[in-house]
Amino acid sequence: MHRHSIVLVLSLALLLVAHAGQYCGLRPPSGALSSSSGSSSGSGGITTTGNSSADTSDVVASAWYPGWEAQDFPPSMISWSKYNSMIFAFATTTTDTSTIALDDISAQALPDFVTLAKSNGVSALLSIGGWTGSMYYSSAVATAENRTTFVNAVLDLVSKYNLDGIDFDWEYPARQGLGCNVVSSEDSANFLSFLQQLRGTSAGKNLILTAPVSLTPFIGSDGEPMSDVSAFADVLNYIEIMNYDVWGSWSSTVGPNAPLADACAAPANQQGSATSAVSAWSAAKFPANQIVLGLASYGHSFSVSPGAALRSNGSLALYPTFDASNQPLGSADSPGDATALDPCGNPEGISGIFTFAGLVQEGYLTENGTAANGIDYVYDYCSQTPFVYNETSMVMISYDDATSFAAKGRFINAQNLAGYAVWDVTGDFDDILLDSLHDAMGIVSVCE
Repeated sequence: MHRHSIVLVLSLALLLVAHAGQYCGLRPPSGALSSSSGSSSGSGGITTTGNSSADTSDVVASAWYPGWEAQDFPPSMISWSKYNSMIFAFATTTTDTSTIALDDISAQALPDFVTLAKSNGVSALLSIGGWTGSMYYSSAVATAENRTTFVNAVLDLVSKYNLDGIDFDWEYPARQGLGCNVVSSEDSANFLSFLQQLRGTSAGKNLILTAPVSLTPFIGSDGEPMSDVSAFADVLNYIEIMNYDVWGSWSSTVGPNAPLADACAAPANQQGSATSAVSAWSAAKFPANQIVLGLASYGHSFSVSPGAALRSNGSLALYPTFDASNQPLGSADSPGDATALDPCGNPEGISGIFTFAGLVQEGYLTENGTAANGIDYVYDYCSQTPFVYNETSMVMISYDDATSFAAKGRFINAQNLAGYAVWDVTGDFDDILLDSLHDAMGIVSVCE
């Protein structure tokens, strides 16, 4: 395992881009970011380079901040000193390509978010899209005229909010996500053309441009994952592999939300993992040192009878069947959510999602992140996933804990990936997950 430190950088070049407060460079595993292709340096604490001689010492230490939660979790509650990049989610696409929307709470919180990021030497990015905000991505990049309009709309946001970069969370190019998104077989090609145009502008050439992606490469015009996505690496600083929601209420059995590996599982249980995703993107010619691993500070819940959940020896079973008609309430759910409608007008339903903090607050975990008294626990060493089970309520939860975060940190180092991004920053409890990740990766704070 490679070791790396947070160091105070006193070079003139970095002092010019640092704002009030310290500059802390997060030194990555040996070799990471040494040949990345997109080139930018935000005003915060992340520098990634391509065909240039600029500093490549920083690992990506990032998370998404859900702007709609700003009233309960204001930006001041973020552990800013432990990150060098923070992504505000979400702005959304609209029927008018020239307009990228923010809800009222997010619009009010974003300026404070950017100010705090910059005062802490952290790069401030804005994410456009998300699960419910990607409906009109396809039309926004469908024609040369629309791409120009969309480029200008993006740059207007950058200028208005003094952003260091944009995170393009299109879910998903050339395939359906929410259910009513505009979709075209040419989405991926058009997305690339848009990114090339944005990167080619004077205002866009130094932006940090990123894209959350699926476990498999972008879909090509033939409906299959592309075999060569290297052109995207020329214009994006990095991609974030969304290695979560692999198993959930839509699955046939309980399974790991965010598996690190699955080749050791039965064939039916190999639904994708961090290991398979990195392999797939690398095989499609996207450099590993421009890949950020997305991590989950939450898990999915299932209603499982004791007969299915417990083996004859009393230990928890892996991949048990569950009652899909009885979705447990998650840590932020309310009974009324069952009749809520999504933007397509379809029932949204109960999410069943528990954040790590929610697991503590709901009594599944203690305040040190271990299973509470009366709660069954098992750790699946194949997928590196913990599960907890309350036999009384018959609720089983697949989630991530300090052990699984450490395993993923070691994987990031071993694969020489660019770093990590957590969905989302509000989900941790007392930084248990984040600190375990940093310990595993060898990140230690020596800022002065």
